[in-house]
Amino acid sequence: MPPVIISPAAGRDIESILAWTHEEFAEKARLRYEALLIQGIVDVSENPHRAGSHDRPEVAPSVRTYHLWHCRNRVAESIGRVKNPRHFLLYRVHGDGQVELGRVLHDSMDIDRHLPKEYHGEAEL
Repeated sequence: MPPVIISPAAGRDIESILAWTHEEFAEKARLRYEALLIQGIVDVSENPHRAGSHDRPEVAPSVRTYHLWHCRNRVAESIGRVKNPRHFLLYRVHGDGQVELGRVLHDSMDIDRHLPKEYHGEAEL
């Protein structure tokens, strides 16, 4: 399995989510959310079309989303579980099967407004 490509925007999203979680809920909560994010990324890298992922042709060709709610029970209990995650992964799959993570967005955010520029009008990969 090729490594996941994490776009600069997705990297900033992850940093921002973890910093906010740490500030609002302290270190243990940040560690739980970090584990959840990692699990979500592992999930889509292992199977980009897994149950819970959605093809989003109305957003852009080849775009998929995967809400972190779907992987919360696969995080180790020793780390702790996030009861109600509020973020989803926005990604696309290249022809060779490699996953490119474009953004990590809060589920109240408008996807079209936060879609990476390079995803607009992109033909099937």
